[in-house]
Amino acid sequence: MALGIDGQYRLILTGLVTLLISTAAASIAGVYLGAAHELIALIPGLMILLPASIDMRGNISGVLASRLSSSMHLGEFEVDFRKDRVLGDNFRASFIITVLISFLLGVFANAVSRPLGIDVPGIFDLTLISVFSGIISGLLVMAITFLISIASYRYGLDLDMIAAPSVTTAGDLVTLPILILSALFVLQLSPAIRAAMIVAVILLVVASLAYTRLQSFEARRMVSERMILLIPLSLLGILAGATYTLELERLVSFAAFLILIPPYMAGCGSIGGILCSRLATGMHTGEINPLPLPGSDVMHHFIITYFYTLILLPLIAVVAHVAAGLLELDSPGLLSLMSISVLAGMVIMTLVNGVAYITASMSFRYGFDPDNFGIPVITSLIDLIGATVLIAVITLLLS
Repeated sequence: MALGIDGQYRLILTGLVTLLISTAAASIAGVYLGAAHELIALIPGLMILLPASIDMRGNISGVLASRLSSSMHLGEFEVDFRKDRVLGDNFRASFIITVLISFLLGVFANAVSRPLGIDVPGIFDLTLISVFSGIISGLLVMAITFLISIASYRYGLDLDMIAAPSVTTAGDLVTLPILILSALFVLQLSPAIRAAMIVAVILLVVASLAYTRLQSFEARRMVSERMILLIPLSLLGILAGATYTLELERLVSFAAFLILIPPYMAGCGSIGGILCSRLATGMHTGEINPLPLPGSDVMHHFIITYFYTLILLPLIAVVAHVAAGLLELDSPGLLSLMSISVLAGMVIMTLVNGVAYITASMSFRYGFDPDNFGIPVITSLIDLIGATVLIAVITLLLS
């Protein structure tokens, strides 16, 4: 059912409040990353895994939240974890995907870093770090997604407007420290213990594939559809990490940029996630026609993304500059940080608007669920394009 003007204002305000809260929380992750800049520089492979690991947490749980939101709008949601139930099937599929993607991230990180001359641990160590941190952080973020979904269902809130920002921020806050702790833990183990652990990881991957065959048709479909998409997107995340790693010296010299990166990526990802969720829900309910080009029923969604961007990105720069000062870290200056943040953000969101609509409309027209495609495509695009645009803008304005 179409919303009136008051309903639209309420949705926009709900999204803005959620974005402000989630961005403030993501800034904590940024402060943590800035404070740990020396550790990031000392432990090879951390920065190359970081964007992809955070991205996959947000992708997997973001799709989970988006699917649950659509089921609420369609009247199919119920708190039931049994087989052939929306909640149970989605959670089991999400866990299986978490295990498989975490394993592949370690393999991809090694494959990408070698040709680029990036110094990283061996493939087994990278895989252990990725799987160990991925499962722990994945379970935590999925639990947070469940709690947010239940609260939205109980209190009548629109999950589309709060899920993406909340889940993205949870991925930032949880994944970053767990990834660092996992690296420290794995790298101090003896070679024999690490060898035994990699065997256990391989057995877990095989068991996850076998367990998939025991699931309902819908759960199996979710795993297959999303894995086909997430495998290339996880590679994009690794390439984003490589982009940051190749410029790590500049980022560490101005540690304010490290503080900026998590809320910057989370903010853009959250705005894109809201857009994807609204487009998917609109197509499911028949309010948006999946035409080749966006119509007037879509344009106000694009305008809202720019509105959110112009509010969030300057605030993120202010927080990064102030935090750098409090931590006695170097910053290029408040005006430079704000200019870099806003200019990069507007370029990214212009790309996001187009890709989000194309992804949603094409998937819907060809019989796929846009909930499964929108958020993963957008967050992975933001990872790679966001890293490239941010580094390019930094180089342009500071050269």
